[in-house]
Order: sequence, then C-alpha cells, then structure tokens
Amino acid sequence: MEQIKPRFQWETLTGEPIIVGDTTVTPNSHVLSIRLPFGGLVWNRPAAVVVERNGQTERIAILDVTRLAVWSILALSVAVTLLAWLAGRRS
Repeated sequence: MEQIKPRFQWETLTGEPIIVGDTTVTPNSHVLSIRLPFGGLVWNRPAAVVVERNGQTERIAILDVTRLAVWSILALSVAVTLLAWLAGRRS
C-alpha cells in the first residue's frame, strides 16, 4: 500500500559532507514541498554550512541575497502601485 504524504512539508535537509584535511563542511538547506492532485512544487533555499574543525563545530548562516532582492522588488512594486492608485483617486 502506498504511503500518503502530507500536502505541505517544511524541512531542513543536510547535504553530503565535504572533507578537506581536518575540516568537514556540511551544507544545510530549507525545503518547502507542496503536493497537489495535479502536480506540485519544491522550493529549496540555502540555510547554512556546518564547519567541523579541531573538535569544534560552527554553524555559519547563509544570507540569500537573491531572495532579499526579489522580496525588495516585490515590496517596491506594491508600494508604487498603491501610490499610483491613491494619486488616481485624488484627481
């Protein structure tokens, strides 16, 4: 019997570790999966890298500049549209 998977799933995945000398670097990503009867969507974004060196573990967050730029453009377009609509109502 096939197992039923949830329609919406948000998880953090760990990639394959990369070992160079005594340093191990492991990438992490956030994944949003949406399953619908007619298809689905999977959205991945980088989250962090975990660096293990000399018995110490450090998590370094990744700043997703592309995502920030896209959200900024979206916010600016909504603001410009709203201002144009308000200016049109006043005249």
